[in-house]
Amino acid sequence: MSLYLKPLLFLYDSTLSLLLLLFSGWSLEDAAAAHERLEADNNAAESEWRQIQYLWRKTRSLVLLPVFKGLVVLCLVISIIVFLESFYMNFVILFVKLFRRKPEKVYKWEAMQEDVEVGPQNYPMVLVQIPMYNEKEVFQLSIAAVCSMLWPSTRLVVQVVDDSTDPVVREGVDIEIAKWQSQGINIRCERRDNRNGYKAGAMKEALTHNYVKQCDFVAVFDADFQPEPDYLMRAVPFLVHNPDVALVQARWIFVNANECLMTRMQEMSLNYHFKVEQESGSTRHAFFGFNGTAGVWRISAIEAAGGWNSRTTVEDMDLAVRVGLHGWKFVFLNDLTVRNELPSKFKAYRFQQHRWSCGPANLFRKMTMEIIYNKRVTIWKKFYVIYSFFFIRKVAVHFLTFFFYCIIVPTSVFFPEIHIPSWSTIYIPSLISIFHTMATPRSFYLVLFWILFENVMAMHRSKGTCIGLLEGGRVNEWVVTEKLGDLKKKLLSQVVPRKSCYERINSKEVMVGIYILGCAFYGLINGHTWLHFYLFLQATAFFVSGFGFIGT
Repeated sequence: MSLYLKPLLFLYDSTLSLLLLLFSGWSLEDAAAAHERLEADNNAAESEWRQIQYLWRKTRSLVLLPVFKGLVVLCLVISIIVFLESFYMNFVILFVKLFRRKPEKVYKWEAMQEDVEVGPQNYPMVLVQIPMYNEKEVFQLSIAAVCSMLWPSTRLVVQVVDDSTDPVVREGVDIEIAKWQSQGINIRCERRDNRNGYKAGAMKEALTHNYVKQCDFVAVFDADFQPEPDYLMRAVPFLVHNPDVALVQARWIFVNANECLMTRMQEMSLNYHFKVEQESGSTRHAFFGFNGTAGVWRISAIEAAGGWNSRTTVEDMDLAVRVGLHGWKFVFLNDLTVRNELPSKFKAYRFQQHRWSCGPANLFRKMTMEIIYNKRVTIWKKFYVIYSFFFIRKVAVHFLTFFFYCIIVPTSVFFPEIHIPSWSTIYIPSLISIFHTMATPRSFYLVLFWILFENVMAMHRSKGTCIGLLEGGRVNEWVVTEKLGDLKKKLLSQVVPRKSCYERINSKEVMVGIYILGCAFYGLINGHTWLHFYLFLQATAFFVSGFGFIGT
């Protein structure tokens, strides 16, 4: 019985005694009996409350404290290995910068030149694929950029792999293709009558056409990607002069990075991915995950690995891992950039991050044993792929970012007996954040916003990772990331309807924000020194995202 019922019992017994006096007259015996009953009830209530308190103390000390302490220790261990991985990758990048280990110095590279006798026939045949699905706003940009690349027209085939279901988009693509065909470009469109396998299914079928058999290499550009004219001239020589190289990957740059705060923070995360993760993998192991676009493949390497596979939503990473396990090398070119568009709507970004976290976790589940039993690569490379590439970067970092900084640290205000060391909550996160911002120096002043926003997005990444590892219901969900093209022009030329408050609310972010805010107030009331300041900021970040005040 709760302690709060004791005053109610006292009022109840007092009222009965008063009514007895009013209707039956004064009786010392009745008054004494009422008093004795009141004392007995109070003693019973106090005894039950003490029993509840005793059970709670026992449960807290024997169950909750050990479990929470174990979770804290686990998070501290993951913090150390994530920091060591980040430090190692940045040390490799420092080594690359100091010794100027550019790919042109590591691999053989010579500019392509026409032969005096045979003309451009010494150039390899290159297939350029542009996969798209109802890309109404951007298909013209990508087709125009690809058709403007510097490469002999007789040695280039442009293939628009169009899975669009919108008749307006299909008609627009046909008109654009006809325009470039009239200018002498060998461009054609390939369509299917289904969407089986999504992008992987379309790409696999597109490579089966007869004219593809004469091509040596295939470059892939998603519908919003715009390569520079010299892209092929700079990338293809690595494949021509190095027969053990299967993939040359360019770095992404973003045409709308300054659109809003959300795109600025995305730029910080993706710059770190390319400039640190991709380049360190290329330098130390000649392996990294294909980004699905802005890369050139050796077609024979794709065929040797079994081609495109649609078993996960990260068909690009799946292909890269299988090709890498066949012993091929990958080259990342940090100086070769391709423009593209970042999602500027929060909902679109959430769907993208779900796919980018769920897919790798599901692929990790499906390929771990295949990697272990592989005999074509060294044990060191297998260890790198399983431990560093998959476990640390695709699984552990998401769980650490969300569960430690958004669940364990806030909950610690209820367990003052357990001390979380400062190095795990201040020093290590600060160093990792500095490592990330070094890839985008112009955004250094946004580091605090970036930390808070990354913690919010870690909730969706952790959820996606769990679904991928457990093969949950949304494991194969594929939502095409919405592109807007020239966003500023669109906002000026049309009225954008405002969503209602209910439509803008993201319930998961709001609920987590409420919990962290409650922990912040509890910490403030009970005198925690610095923790509640961080909790108030993090709760605010969840509320800003939860009520839709982020993105365009």
